[in-house]
Amino acid sequence: MPRTTSAKFVSVGRKGTQYLARMKRDMIADFPVSDHVTFSETRNVVQFMVKKYLEGEIDTIEVLYATFKNTLVQVPQLRPVLPLANLAQAVEDLRKQSGAEHKCDTREFIYEPGPKAVLDALLPFYVNRVIHQYFLGAKASEHSARMVAMKTAKDNASKLLDNLTLKFNKARQTAITNEIIEIAAASFAQQS
Repeated sequence: MPRTTSAKFVSVGRKGTQYLARMKRDMIADFPVSDHVTFSETRNVVQFMVKKYLEGEIDTIEVLYATFKNTLVQVPQLRPVLPLANLAQAVEDLRKQSGAEHKCDTREFIYEPGPKAVLDALLPFYVNRVIHQYFLGAKASEHSARMVAMKTAKDNASKLLDNLTLKFNKARQTAITNEIIEIAAASFAQQS
């Protein structure tokens, strides 16, 4: 029989918090975020989630965010962060995201104070970096959507203004034409 677990949510930003509250989801925390997402804001969120993960209160950390594809398209993404299912794949994803050429290094390394201590220290750095990158992508998507909405509103306002100007000019021209007809008719009546 499949195990059913309820998801717990950590919200970042006002809209996410409002949505989760409206849907009556199990929200264990919410964090505000500024327009200029700083690494310290990301770190606060990550510290909270990693603490809950290490305490065993949650068994996975997944991030749902909008990723920037282009100006008109923002794609929702659900990305697992912890646990790392495949370390080699995670390293490869990081390499692809950086865009830099990486040569395969086959040397063996000795870790001091030891592999576990190094991995324990690297885990927060990795999670901070990955989630901060997601935050930045989501913020880029938000700004792009706002820019497109503002351009659309400006275009619609310009069209409305053009239509109203045309109607005003037609009404003014009709009034002028009627006045000329009245003047001509009055002049013609006086001459007869």
